[in-house]
Amino acid sequence: MSLLHDLKIILDGQYTFFLNQDVITEYSGSLRKIIKLSKKKRNKKNKSPEIITIEIDDFPGGPDGFELISRFCYNNGDISVDVSNVPTLYCCSVYLGMTEKFSLSNLFLQTEKFLEEVFYGSWNDIVMCLKNCEQVFLQADSYGLVDKLIFAALTKISRNSETFSSSSLSSSLASSLSPEMAKNTPESDSRYILRSVSCGRSNEWWFDDMSNLSPQIILKLTQIIGAYKTNIKSSILTRFLLHYLKTKLQTKSRTSTELTRNKLEYSDLADTAVKGVISAGENAFSCRKLLWVLRVLSSFSISRESRTGLETLIGEMLEQATLDDLLISAEGRREGGFYNVDLVIRLLKVFVKDREEESRERNMKDIGKLIDKYLREISPDQNLKVSKFLGVAESLPDSARDCFDGVYRAIDIYLQSHPNLTSRDRAKICRCLNYKKLTMETCRQLARNPKIPPEIAIEALKSRCENQEHTTSAVKVVNKSFSCRYSEEKKKPVLLHLEISEKLADRLKTKEGYNWRVMDSFREGL
Repeated sequence: MSLLHDLKIILDGQYTFFLNQDVITEYSGSLRKIIKLSKKKRNKKNKSPEIITIEIDDFPGGPDGFELISRFCYNNGDISVDVSNVPTLYCCSVYLGMTEKFSLSNLFLQTEKFLEEVFYGSWNDIVMCLKNCEQVFLQADSYGLVDKLIFAALTKISRNSETFSSSSLSSSLASSLSPEMAKNTPESDSRYILRSVSCGRSNEWWFDDMSNLSPQIILKLTQIIGAYKTNIKSSILTRFLLHYLKTKLQTKSRTSTELTRNKLEYSDLADTAVKGVISAGENAFSCRKLLWVLRVLSSFSISRESRTGLETLIGEMLEQATLDDLLISAEGRREGGFYNVDLVIRLLKVFVKDREEESRERNMKDIGKLIDKYLREISPDQNLKVSKFLGVAESLPDSARDCFDGVYRAIDIYLQSHPNLTSRDRAKICRCLNYKKLTMETCRQLARNPKIPPEIAIEALKSRCENQEHTTSAVKVVNKSFSCRYSEEKKKPVLLHLEISEKLADRLKTKEGYNWRVMDSFREGL
């Protein structure tokens, strides 16, 4: 008579099960073979019978999976099979070789019969089985279970929506599963689809259910669709991937850990979504929608190629953007500013290059007005560097603006919000101004502004005078050191000139730079 517990199973070096050899080997061909080899080795060494120890790594479902197998064996081959445990039981039966060769109605046969019912059963059962495959994904994928369930899900989708043609998919399913799978849809599924159609979402009724699945399974879904050349509408698949990734971002409680654990899979899905978006192009997506897509997918580490392709598409449509569209928060740390200014600069470069090739000046001037508003909005940001401000302002050619008053107002806001700027930086930020395109009133405000370095104020007035000299002969300019100011009455320009003597010009300057007391008096006189 054998010992009650003569078999010791150690899982992953942590979990130990004491079992009876006869009970387990009655159903498991793999364990029977291992035990037989172990006994032969003992006989050769003339060792007395004792407990045989078997170490197993990566068992399907871990200790929970092996506990289910133990129950099955000790319950004379009987266990309750349902959608929650069938993936684990099926993988365990394949792993341990629990076929009819060793016992009639063995575990493999029981789970296979149950799965056949699931394959052409209800939509909910298919999705539940896919969900429970996550616990044993490596084995379920290796044994083909994931593929079969995905085929079954795609068949349901194809028959109950216009997402893609069911003919090519059904033929693939018929060869891989069962000819019965192309037949009846359960009444519960029909009611579900009819309810979805009545809501006007006949092609998207399955989005929410499939969004509960792991990225590994969704990645398999996209691979199968590509491999079997199903006539799926790429726009529908793209919309689903965007919906799926957005849903994952919204599950805040587990987002960080899940994104880190499945970073590669999420990245692959995001890249696939980008390809679909670029393929659909501006005919399917507005500029605002594309910017939303970029914000969502940027959280999933998309490749540089995907990011560049998406930004190029957005840049070519930038004339559709509004101020709110461009106010995109910076990612991660915000030492460089609250807004993602670098992105806007890249988009502007694409836009300018595209418009220069097509010679569309009207759109360029619209963007000029938009960017002036953008500059005024980001200027109060304490972390916005002068170089970033200039990067945005100078991304557009001079021809994009008929007037630079908007740029000056943005500079004025920036200088007020950054009181500790050096004189050099205050002069540097003014380089993006075209003084000749400032209105006289704005030029006067600039000259009076104590935040503006004196040399910039004088240069602006001088340029404004020179510009006016070219447009009218009524201006008198004494020499290049002169500055002048203008006013308007009854819409007719009245030109006033301020002659600065050589003596006053010398008084404005000192050895160290400008005499601030004299400069202030000069500004007060403007």
